[in-house]
Amino acid sequence: MIVEEARYQRAFEEAVATRRDLHRHPELGLTEFRTAAIVATRLRELGLEVRLGREVMDEASRVGVPSAAELRAAYERALAEGADPALLRAFEGGFTGVVGTLRGAQAGPVVALRVDMDALPIREDASTGHPPAREGFVSAHDGIMHACGHDTHVAMGLGVAEVLAAARSRIHGSVKLIFQPAEEGGRGAVPMVRAGVVDDVDCFVAIHVGSDGESGTLYPVVTGHLASSKLDVRFRGRAAHAGGRPEEGRNALLAAAQATLGLYAISRHHAGRSRVNVGVLRAGSGRNVIPDEAFCMLEVRGDSEEIADYMLHRAEAVIRGAAAAAEVEVEIETMGRTTTADSDSALAEAIAHAAAGVPSVRVDLRPHQAPGSEDATYFMRRVQERGGLAAYMVVGSGTGGGHHTRTFDIDESTFKGAITVLCEAILSLGAAPPEAGRRRAN
Repeated sequence: MIVEEARYQRAFEEAVATRRDLHRHPELGLTEFRTAAIVATRLRELGLEVRLGREVMDEASRVGVPSAAELRAAYERALAEGADPALLRAFEGGFTGVVGTLRGAQAGPVVALRVDMDALPIREDASTGHPPAREGFVSAHDGIMHACGHDTHVAMGLGVAEVLAAARSRIHGSVKLIFQPAEEGGRGAVPMVRAGVVDDVDCFVAIHVGSDGESGTLYPVVTGHLASSKLDVRFRGRAAHAGGRPEEGRNALLAAAQATLGLYAISRHHAGRSRVNVGVLRAGSGRNVIPDEAFCMLEVRGDSEEIADYMLHRAEAVIRGAAAAAEVEVEIETMGRTTTADSDSALAEAIAHAAAGVPSVRVDLRPHQAPGSEDATYFMRRVQERGGLAAYMVVGSGTGGGHHTRTFDIDESTFKGAITVLCEAILSLGAAPPEAGRRRAN
């Protein structure tokens, strides 16, 4: 290995502590104020060049931004939980992206690692059968939980920064560490892409833990991320007395319910996987009132952009049709989007080669099917369009009750191997990038 094992052991121990702290203090997309402040502070302490907030996020590209009240509440909570007030000001308004750059001592390419930071609106299991609860780092924020492993990604990213900052003399070119907000819902990558964050990148790597992978196994070739669109839908009708004058009402709940049934009845596409899900439906104010408002949160997905667009078009038609039938108004708002991307085999093979000498890590180069969608695909496409290489890598781990469940958990013993592989791969890619990743190496 290029770096001594003792350095990786220290990074592993720090990563576990970091992950547990972040797990206890989860933050939803575009409100990752405390998390981003911790990341920026640590990167600066390690001597990296740090850009953050509006420097790395294009305002015009943002969708699904929380309300002003939600942003303020999350900001004040981060302050109360010890975030640096000077740093927090740079993140105001939900601009919570952070990019750290480590310039090596020798010429070479730009190699980037992207990790995501946000949590999910899930209430975590607080029973003693759940390891985070049993060991004292269960979520302290009611109704918010790291149920997909993004706390682990941040911890691993900082572990990589820790190791590489101490190995600067061995770095060829530059290492760019991208800490992205709001992966859930597909809201965080596009603003960073539009801000030019990866326009100088030659080799790009994104990671995810779990994803139905076996603990201790690295999967450098991940395929099948679904393109998706996330929608918020508001139906507005007219209230009326349900017993006295029901005919005067315009039932928004009825429109939302009919739309939901119609969405699940959309014909699936012959050319690949297609998905639809209504995750939230809220309406009404009382049993004897014709509901005048209803709200839905839903998503559609497809194996390709074409299939996802088909699902989106049909979903919008179903929603507007249900609204027309009930004579209510409807507003459809796009809250996020993801696309598809394929890993470059040359980069995946280079990562696998670097991992070959790492103890306790098994490499599986067979294509690993992604279970959902990912907005890292926008970074990947941008790098590839500009002539670079990109790969999405899964670090296998047990996941408790599974992703996006209240009993989700990660096998922390996998951290050391993952950090080691990432560092060894980044150092190797700098010294000897695959041919297509040499475009800016000098």
